[in-house]
Amino acid sequence: MELILDFKNTDKTFLPRVGGKNASLGEMIKAGIRVPPGFAVTTDSYQRFITETGIGDAIFGLMADLDVDDVASLNRASESIQKLMNSAAMPEDVLEAIRAGYEDLCRACGADTVPVAVRSSATAEDLPTASFAGQQDTYLWILGGDSVVKSVKRCWASLFTPRAISYRVKNNFPHEKVLISVGVQKMVHSKAAGVMFTLNPTNGDPSKVVIEGSWGLGETVVSGSVTPDKFVVDKVIMEVSEKTISTKHIECVYNADKGGVIEADVATGRQTECCLEEREVMELVQMAKHIEKHYGRPMDIEWAIDEDVPFPENVFIVQARPETVWSQKKKESVIGKKSGYQLLMEQAMKRIKIS
Repeated sequence: MELILDFKNTDKTFLPRVGGKNASLGEMIKAGIRVPPGFAVTTDSYQRFITETGIGDAIFGLMADLDVDDVASLNRASESIQKLMNSAAMPEDVLEAIRAGYEDLCRACGADTVPVAVRSSATAEDLPTASFAGQQDTYLWILGGDSVVKSVKRCWASLFTPRAISYRVKNNFPHEKVLISVGVQKMVHSKAAGVMFTLNPTNGDPSKVVIEGSWGLGETVVSGSVTPDKFVVDKVIMEVSEKTISTKHIECVYNADKGGVIEADVATGRQTECCLEEREVMELVQMAKHIEKHYGRPMDIEWAIDEDVPFPENVFIVQARPETVWSQKKKESVIGKKSGYQLLMEQAMKRIKIS
């Protein structure tokens, strides 16, 4: 039983122990993708917590025969479970393993204290057939071992929010079979961040990579609180076919005075500046193609550009999951009754000139 695992020692075969999100990070590291370092608090740690504290039976008892369409009952059950988990003490060996993992990460990064993202990674998350993204919690720019331990516990508790409970019931995922791991990953000091898809999400065109980004951390893009810059890039000829620069009025940044991440106003002159350099766009596209080829399916990817690191080492992938909209549609041609291969070849042939 391993209570924590370094990302680089995991891959997709570790999903039952580290959840979908963490398994994907380990898989990408092994595939040579640039991913910030970190470790997973395994599902073994979570099971030790609910078993040794004796709260497991009480948790599942509160959800037995629960009518998730009865909002009041759902909220009461969730609130009772949250209280149980928050009041229970974490087993000492689990607590020490998390602290030791954080200290090892700090040493590897050459710093006494490293800011980390603490993200939930459930075993039913980031699957090709279901999108559990956003069902559990994420905490950004966490500093210090004690704060990491507290954030891990809060992530465990988020497995039982009303939304998460309801989603599992409606998608026929038994509560007791959905376990939770937690990822502790070095924060990227993002000058810009966002998402990208290895197909066009508006029409399913597999010959395109679509990148959306904004200033600061990627949460403003993921949450939809800003209209991001958008780049549509042809995979074959590596040219931007569409570029839209939006007015990005806020950014998600770390504020030392407030000791956390805040939404700050973007200076007027910077609001309409492009958040990515052309070379950064192309580096992201190359990474997207690499990830898609490795997984053998269209992917939904989160990226970040570190302002403290020179190009191209400043371009990081912080998450990747299977695309679950177009990928679940009936397999047929998406444009003009042509296959993805035909579309790709057409784009390539446009550049071949015969004298």
